[in-house]
Amino acid sequence: MDSKEQPRNPLHGLTLERMLTDLVDYYGWAELGERIPVRCFNADPSMSSSLRFLRKTPWAREKVEQLYLYTLRKTQR
Repeated sequence: MDSKEQPRNPLHGLTLERMLTDLVDYYGWAELGERIPVRCFNADPSMSSSLRFLRKTPWAREKVEQLYLYTLRKTQR
């Protein structure tokens, strides 16, 4: 699929790593762990362990995507 097939999907073309990096830059690990209470964000957080967990856990990935979209809308106002 190219971007013409999903013109209104703000997540199209974004990697999970990019979303997580942007969220960590914006919120930091501590606040991200409060907003999405998963162990990989709260106990010795790292990008690689968080990505590994999120790729294996669909519900947690969905929460990250939802928070990313919320943050994107909030910063565009």
